[in-house]
This record gives sequence, structure tokens and C-alpha cells, in this order.
Amino acid sequence: MSNILLESYLESNSLVTHQIESYNRLLDSGIQSVINRQNLIEPSVEGFALKLGKIRLEKASVIEADGSRRPIMPNETRLRNLSYSAPIFIEVVPIIRGIEKSASFGEVFVGELPIMVRSNLCYMKTLTKPQMIENGEDAEDPGGYFIVKGVERVLIGLEDVAANRIITTRKKTGDKIASVVFSTAPGFRARCVVTRAQNGIFTVDFPTVPKSLNFMLILRALGLKQADMMNYAGDLLSFKNDIMLNTEVAESKDFSVNEALIELGKLSAPGQAKEYQQKRAETQIDNYLLPHIGEGAEDRFEKGKYLIQMARKATIIGNNLAKEDDKDHYGNKRVKYSGELMEELFAYAFRFFTKEVKYQIERTSARGRKLSIQSIINPDTITERIAYAMGTGTWVAGQTGVSQVLDRTNLISTYTHLRRVKSPLAKKHPHFKARDVHGTQWGKICPSETPEGQEVGLTKYLAAMAKITVGADEASTEQRIKELGKIEKL
Repeated sequence: MSNILLESYLESNSLVTHQIESYNRLLDSGIQSVINRQNLIEPSVEGFALKLGKIRLEKASVIEADGSRRPIMPNETRLRNLSYSAPIFIEVVPIIRGIEKSASFGEVFVGELPIMVRSNLCYMKTLTKPQMIENGEDAEDPGGYFIVKGVERVLIGLEDVAANRIITTRKKTGDKIASVVFSTAPGFRARCVVTRAQNGIFTVDFPTVPKSLNFMLILRALGLKQADMMNYAGDLLSFKNDIMLNTEVAESKDFSVNEALIELGKLSAPGQAKEYQQKRAETQIDNYLLPHIGEGAEDRFEKGKYLIQMARKATIIGNNLAKEDDKDHYGNKRVKYSGELMEELFAYAFRFFTKEVKYQIERTSARGRKLSIQSIINPDTITERIAYAMGTGTWVAGQTGVSQVLDRTNLISTYTHLRRVKSPLAKKHPHFKARDVHGTQWGKICPSETPEGQEVGLTKYLAAMAKITVGADEASTEQRIKELGKIEKL
């Protein structure tokens, strides 16, 4: 019965759908979202800026020796050691003294993006089996991989802790409880922690601050008063006691918002002017404290409410009113495949591209030369950085082995390689619990397929009928929930 079910499933579903769907989402919205986040280039030239608009991707093509560009199929790229990639064009609009000159540049070629075989940009997507055979392609090829300089490469799924979720656990010593959130905004990830000591005192840690900060000092800097803290503490008596204790022992309990910001700035910029210290503190709490909530001054109050909920959960665990969260529970994890990985890589390469354009504009202006699009835009900036990462497997955040040469030993090894999941944990350390088969992996991860030796339990494979959703736009989902009246604000 199970064989009949599996055969029926495989007739209507591909084993590499998760790779292709993830990449297609990148094409539909991922790349454009990267452009939208960095769409204004403002060089140090008075009255001049560049605005980047819509992106357009063409299907794979190759530039021949005579300068002509023509379409190219995957098999030809393998035989000629070429990359199966798509030209990227972006609308570039100069802004001169605040006025957009939309007809000046138009679309500009800025680089190339590797194309996944059988994705929406691939010629094989629309070809029939006889047509594929005629073009020298394998009609049964599942796709889901890239061809970079003639080599077939696959992006391995990266398993990581779920972003923007409060995970509360006891520290190894057992006398402290930590509520951790991997707060993730586009292009940035910050580890924010609220720690509760055994006596009920809270401290806060987040990037750029030199040491653990007083909980009340942060809340005052975020604009919360004593009444606000008690109001958002809820009905839990033990947590209200903790809030009152922290208020009583805190030196900052009577600080104004500006005084709290200056005190926070003293820790990061000692000896500087008060104005600079205040500005430094504002930058820290806006950009590095819970950036997923927002990065503006109007979001500070919401960040304070969120910190209170983190502290509340730590009190609940500390008083044994609930069990601590299980970091190895698969509900607390996410797997990133080709679409998200390529979006991270493109955003990284695009940052260098905008810096290079800005530098070239400033240099051209300083020399008094006429500005031309050919002199300021170098397509190799994006193309080479993406090709390097794809060729070496070294990714943006320092992960290694993300891009690997596709295993073509046989058809089964090809499918398993395309369904591989890799943990970011160091293979040299024991990590016994992380390597164990967890009960929540049932139906998602194969319980037996894993390498021997140092990689055991860290390199895994999706179960035969497991599927991975490509996710949804968080902002539109949040807005829809607000419209339904279920929440005030996340």
C-alpha cells in the first residue's frame, strides 16, 4: 500500500520542487525587494543622485566572440564551460536638484544572475520531451541546480533557529534564565537577549553594547514609564513582583528619556559630548535592538513592550510555571533553500555595486568629466561576487559548503544531494542533542540517512514526501491580521 501511495505521489510531484519554488519566488519578488531597500544612491556631489527602479531578467544567453548575444541551452554551457545565467537590467533614473530625469539612462545592464535549471527563467521549463532530446538535454532531468563555468552546482539547505521568535531556556549553570530572539530585518540579524538572574533582576544584551545593560535603563530610554511597565506586565503576580523589584533597585527609575539615553551613551562612547552620547544611544536602540519591529524612533515604545514580554516569559520559566523551550524542536527551526540563499548573496553583491557606483560618480565629478553610464556602472561587480560564492561555497555570513558540486554518481544520489539539509553548528564540537533524532522531525527529516563521523546528525536529508513552503510576505500578512482586528500591533 505504501509503495502505491509513494508511486502516485511521485507521478504528480517532483522531489526537487522545494528548490525550484524557492528560486521562482526569488525571481518574482526577492530580487526586486533587495533593489527597493537600496534604491537611492547619493554620492557626495551637490544636487545629484541616482534612483534605481524596476528590475528585468532575461533568459539565458551568451556573448560570442563577434559581440553578438544569443540564447544558450544548459547542455551547451556544460560542454563549453560557460555559466547558465540571466542578464540583469535595472531602470536608472538620475535626480538632478530634486527633479527626476526619467528619459536620461533607461534600463542598464548591471550583471548576471545564475539560472536554476527548470526554473521559470530556464528554456527547459516550456519544452516538451522530444524538444529537449532534440536540444541534447535529458528529458528526465529534475533540475533544481545551477551551472557555473560548466560545473553543475547545488545549494544545500541551511537549517537555523527560527527568526523573530522568543526562545527561553535555562543557562548551563541553572541559576539564570535567558529569553533569546534572533531579530531579523532585511539584510541584518541581531541576537537580543533578556536574562533573569535567580534573584529576579533582569539584564539586556544586544549587538554594539559593551556589556549587559540594566533592564529598567533600556525601558526608560525606550520611553516606557512605571505605569506602562505594570500595565503590560499582565496578571502574573510573580512577574509584577519582579518588575517592582527591578524598579526599586534601579538607579534609572527616575530618569527622563533623554537622561536614560545619555546614560546608555556613556557606556558605548565614554568621554564624549552629551549630544554625541545621546545620538549614539538612539542609533543603537533603533538599529540594533529588535530591528524586526522597526528601525525608527516611532517603534521604540513597541520594542519596550516586546522586551517586557521576553522578561515575562523568563519569569514564567524561572518560577517553574512552564517548561523551557526546546531549541531542537523542529517547530523552532527553519530551512533556507536556494531562493533565500541567493537573495542573501545578491543583496551582499548589490551593496558593493552601489558603493562602486557612488565612488565612480564622485571620481568623475572631481575630475570634471562628463558623466556617462558606461563609466560609472561595472557589471562585473555583481557577476564576479556571485560567481565566487557559487564556485567556492563560502557564503555571506561565513558559512562554508553551501554550494557543492552536484553528485551524479546515479539518479538516487542526485536526488538526495538536492534534498540535503545542513546544520550551521561546528562539526568539531559534540552537540549531542543537536545530532540526535528529535521526535518532531517525523515526516520531515529522514531518521536514518546521515553521514558517519564528524558530520553525523548535522548533515541530514528531507524525508521522501516532505515539502518546504516558500513562506509569505510578513508585512502584508501582518497588515491583514491588523485589518481583521486580531492584534493592535506586532
